[in-house]
Amino acid sequence: MDPSLLTLRTALILLLSVLTGIGAAVLSGLAAAPLPYAVLTGIAASAAAIPYFNNLIERR
Repeated sequence: MDPSLLTLRTALILLLSVLTGIGAAVLSGLAAAPLPYAVLTGIAASAAAIPYFNNLIERR
C-alpha cells in the first residue's frame, strides 16, 4: 500500500478551512468591504476554522 502525503481527515479539515475562508471573503466583499479587507477576513476565518474542524472531526 502506497503511503499518502495527507490523511483523509487532514485533507477534509484543510478543504473545509479553505471553503470557510472563501465564504467569509465573499461575504465581506458583498458587504462592500475593500478587497484587501475581504482577503484578510478570509485568511483569518480560514486560520480560525482549522482548530474548530480539528476538534469537530473525531480521530479513529
